[in-house]
Amino acid sequence: MGATGATGNALLHSLLARGIPVRALTRTPHLPVLGLSGAHRPPVDVRYADAADPQSLRAAFKGADQLFLAMANSPEQVELETRVIDVAADTGIGHVVKVSAPAAEPESPVAVSRGHHAVEEHLRARSLPHTVLRPYAFMQNLLRLAPTIGQGLILGTTGDAPCNHVDCRDIADVAAAALTRPEIAGGVHTLTGSEAVSYPDIARRLSILTGRRIRYVDLSPDELRDHLAHRARMPDWLAEHVTEIQRLAVARPETPTSTVGDILGRPPRTLDAFLAEHRARFRQEVAAGPGRS
Repeated sequence: MGATGATGNALLHSLLARGIPVRALTRTPHLPVLGLSGAHRPPVDVRYADAADPQSLRAAFKGADQLFLAMANSPEQVELETRVIDVAADTGIGHVVKVSAPAAEPESPVAVSRGHHAVEEHLRARSLPHTVLRPYAFMQNLLRLAPTIGQGLILGTTGDAPCNHVDCRDIADVAAAALTRPEIAGGVHTLTGSEAVSYPDIARRLSILTGRRIRYVDLSPDELRDHLAHRARMPDWLAEHVTEIQRLAVARPETPTSTVGDILGRPPRTLDAFLAEHRARFRQEVAAGPGRS
């Protein structure tokens, strides 16, 4: 589940590269699954499934051996994911790989992480074999900075605190390993890139990349939350989540783990490589200037 998301779609490609038959679940099966064509061998079995519709889940899970569960964060996430897990257990799914979050604890300062903890506990309560992936911030989310970069700014509330980032494609490759290598299955894996980097340092790297000075502006949590809700037009819950996750980096200094490299036998993708890969987009925003944002 989550076949059209950044991590789920990368997992499709990772499994197909290994020759693993895979079923992609989506609420819009009439639309092409991102980046896939009919030329894949084995072919991708694209089916309708909606986490709010147990009957669609039962039909979609029939005959499947394992389930990758990555749903977008939302206020309904716990309700939806626990329903998915119940149907998976009842239809004979033998192993679930769930994408969770850092600080997935009952008293976590991040509301979304508390929700992920509840889902992890439900997996345990159902006695369903499972593997939990706890990735830190996705590098892909840095692309959301592009509009303010057009103003020469990055806004945040982390100060100089280092932040872990990880490429969604590395998360997907670890998920593929958990689905195909029994020795990886069953654990809880915290996933990061190779370095923890502060937002002021990201601003410096983007300045070099774009040829224009990009400044990091440190806001109070209330100021950042207000900006995200009213200027960036995020839903209130998402503005709160982004603020909480940034403050977590301040409260609990972040350091990289070696998990991705240990599992995959290669280093994780680097932040510099990711930024360079998207150089054209960042430069386009800079060239457009403040009027673009």
